[in-house]
Amino acid sequence: MALRIITGIIGVIISGIVIQLGGAVFSGVAILLALIGWYEYSSAFNRAGMDTAFFLGAFTLILILCCAWLGNIEELLAILTLGSLAIFLLTVIFSMRPNEAGISVAGLFYLGLPFAHLIMLRFLADEPHKVESLVNLHTFVGENVGNINFFETLSNLHFDGGCELVWILFACTWASDTFAFFIGSAVGSHRLAPSISPNKTIEGFLGSLVGTTLTAVLVGTFLFGYPITQMAEAGVILAIVATLGDLVESAIKRFTGVKDSGIIIPGHGGVLDRFDSILYTAPVFYYFIVVSKII
Repeated sequence: MALRIITGIIGVIISGIVIQLGGAVFSGVAILLALIGWYEYSSAFNRAGMDTAFFLGAFTLILILCCAWLGNIEELLAILTLGSLAIFLLTVIFSMRPNEAGISVAGLFYLGLPFAHLIMLRFLADEPHKVESLVNLHTFVGENVGNINFFETLSNLHFDGGCELVWILFACTWASDTFAFFIGSAVGSHRLAPSISPNKTIEGFLGSLVGTTLTAVLVGTFLFGYPITQMAEAGVILAIVATLGDLVESAIKRFTGVKDSGIIIPGHGGVLDRFDSILYTAPVFYYFIVVSKII
């Protein structure tokens, strides 16, 4: 547990830096995470006796995410289409089994499109502005406690719209996992999906629902100033979707017979173990923002 907490804290700090920097740094890290996830996905199915079109899939993923970075949506769809068709051609050229081609294409959709939407969310709005609540916090601290450099630095940070949205997304997704784990461990007794993930409970899910909604309102409304009703709605939706994303990855691991997708993140497993919920929350939150016209 201690290792998990320490790694989590370090991960939050690194994530914060990457989110704040945006641009090529954010996109580059997203591409790297997607490629590691693709390796873990392929390795899991390899252990189950099925090969994937690893190199062609990796190349296609890179092109998909570069298109998302550049905002070239039509080209992204073209590459996804041609990459998928090329993988199925391997059944003819290299006698790849059709089910292996299907698993490979599924991996492109499972990893490529969610990470593409994560990048698109970060670049959805790029007008920098100061967050009023942080400015007020700095004023309050300066008047009542003294001018503390940490709060001065915090109040001087500029957040563009995409940066704020990614912060909300990650905060809510982390809150969903955290509340589900601790509430489920404390009072959970009714299994949510025993055949897929025996440790997940209905009580944990309800805790996630409440905790994620509160987090969405706290971060989205009281920190960044978005409408409270829409942030509460987003919190409920993200809690549900994050749980589904977690269960999907659990189903993949159960099918392939692996306990953790990898070991790259001490105490947390692999990229898929840590980002399984993000793979579902990122595209759903992106379209929630677009449809609700918050930005």
